[in-house]
Amino acid sequence: MGKQHFLPAKLGIEFKTIKAMVKIYCRAHHNSSKESAPCADCREFIDYANEKLDRCPYGQNKPTCNKCPIHCYKKEQREQAGKIMRYAGPRMLLRHPVLAVKHLLAEKAPVPESYASKSSNRHLRKSEGREKS
Repeated sequence: MGKQHFLPAKLGIEFKTIKAMVKIYCRAHHNSSKESAPCADCREFIDYANEKLDRCPYGQNKPTCNKCPIHCYKKEQREQAGKIMRYAGPRMLLRHPVLAVKHLLAEKAPVPESYASKSSNRHLRKSEGREKS
C-alpha cells in the first residue's frame, strides 16, 4: 500500500470501516485470502479513501459519505465504493459488528451546515508541523 496518513478519532474509525469493507469485498470478488493483503486494485482504492478522508474539509465533523453534500470521490471511485458497500455492508454486522453499529449510528447524526476553514486532518497535521510540504 502507498503512504497512508494517520487519521485520528472519528476519521480513523471511518477509515477502519472502509478498509474492513474493502477486505470483505476483495476476498469474495478478487480471490484474496483472509490472511493476505487485498489485491492491487483494492489497495489502490484503500489509499484513495485514506487520502480523501485526510483532506475532508469537515475534518472530525465529517458526515458519512452518503449524507455528505460534498462528493469528493471521482465518478469511477464513487461507483467502486458503491459496489463495495452494497456487497460488504450487510456482511459487516457479522464480521465487524462494532464498526457496523458505529457506522449506522454515524448515519443518524445530522449533517453540519458548514465547516470551519482549514479543519481537515491534512491542514491540522501541517499546522502542527508533523509533515513537510
